Amino acid sequence: MYLLIPAAGTGKRMGSNRNKLLLEVRSQTIIAWTLKAAAAASSIEWIGIISQPTDWPDFKAILADLRLTKPVELIIGGSTRQESVYNGLQALPAAAEQVLIHDGARCLVTPDLLDSCAQAIRQCPGLIAAVPVKDTIKVVDENGIIQSTPDRQRLWAAQTPQGFNVKLLKQCHAEGLRQSWEVTDDAALFEMCGIQVRIVPGEETNLKVTTPQDLAIAEFILSTRNL
Repeated sequence: MYLLIPAAGTGKRMGSNRNKLLLEVRSQTIIAWTLKAAAAASSIEWIGIISQPTDWPDFKAILADLRLTKPVELIIGGSTRQESVYNGLQALPAAAEQVLIHDGARCLVTPDLLDSCAQAIRQCPGLIAAVPVKDTIKVVDENGIIQSTPDRQRLWAAQTPQGFNVKLLKQCHAEGLRQSWEVTDDAALFEMCGIQVRIVPGEETNLKVTTPQDLAIAEFILSTRNL
């Protein structure tokens, strides 16, 4: 299975002036923890890191330290996640029929989740890891007035990995460019093109490290694992 890791994000919400994936958790960078999970997933055979070239010296140093046995390619990122994934798709080896896309900031993903998504994507055109929403969600207007309360049993919080048929995802990205669609994940492109996307049970600990509070939570979760 081929894995693309969008890793071009900034650290604004983290209060950092550099790529947040270069911040450390338990003496390892965030991206290093993500890569270690990918390396430990038996299904993953190739990894593409989509990032800005200014970060490549740091990423190359991290890769040299990790000494991964799987091939890793650095791919130039775009100005948005959507553009970055588009670039990543063009850089996939010709043999890639399915691809997993996993946010570099979700450094707590387990190899088991990556493997389960890799197995499931062989049976469907698209999927996302997700967990049921626990909180009651309110839909509000521009004035902060509640308009409705969706049925919580039908709400899921999207995570990554997300998996797709490569040919279909390339077609959806091309359509997104033609229509000037702006989306925050690739599943939304599938939805807008009328292609079904399946849910694979995610992990409650698979949070996206975005704020200093998330960094502290990640530190605690990693401390409970036998790594």
